[in-house]
Amino acid sequence: MSEPRPLPAAAPESGDAPPEPDQTLDARDLRCPLPVLRAQKTLRGMAPGQVLEVVASDPASVEDMRRFSAQGAAELVAQRTEGESLFRHWLRRRPG
Repeated sequence: MSEPRPLPAAAPESGDAPPEPDQTLDARDLRCPLPVLRAQKTLRGMAPGQVLEVVASDPASVEDMRRFSAQGAAELVAQRTEGESLFRHWLRRRPG
């Protein structure tokens, strides 16, 4: 298995490993907008500051998660892609 490579511009990238998630959501085989809708539902049940890792196979999830976080419900902490068909997103729940 090859090393995960960072996604292009706009994905937060510190060079460090992504944060340890408090929960992981398996959204593989779900198509837009389901990964975002499931992430939103899961985040509602989490405490502010907790991190959700979303594992998706839909390439559209990269931009969808960026737009979702821009709406203010969660901070997009990191994104990674593994191979050509696995996308990982780390979201931190914001207060409120």
